[in-house]
Amino acid sequence: MVRRAFVSAVLLAAAFAPASARADFRLCNNTNTRVSVAIAYTDGKAWLSEGWWNLRPTACETLLRGPLAAQFYYVYAMDERGGEWKGKAFMCTRDREFRVDGREDCFARGYERTGFFEIDTGRDAKSWTVQLTDPNAAPAQ
Repeated sequence: MVRRAFVSAVLLAAAFAPASARADFRLCNNTNTRVSVAIAYTDGKAWLSEGWWNLRPTACETLLRGPLAAQFYYVYAMDERGGEWKGKAFMCTRDREFRVDGREDCFARGYERTGFFEIDTGRDAKSWTVQLTDPNAAPAQ
């Protein structure tokens, strides 16, 4: 009888234990216009860039599912008004949906060469969320 009560208590505790948190790379569009997003990353050997995710205003989207595999990720985004979030890390892209292996010889391979900004997630991060904001918006009062 004591043994059965112990097993029941352990099973009950397991049923109410908090679920493990999801580990993903997410991006949130905290602007008032639709934003198109591309991401690039490396596994230490090869580069991959992919896009496009179209996020409506105030929406979030998971770009990569699962625990982060790298410390650095690269993002490029543009809004409907021609605004951009860009940087100096050049990757291959195209106007329509894409998934490109490698970051060299973009033009020769029929792609555009686009500047992405760097995200340093730290060495031990398992998940990360990027918040895109409108740089021209007035600060909240």
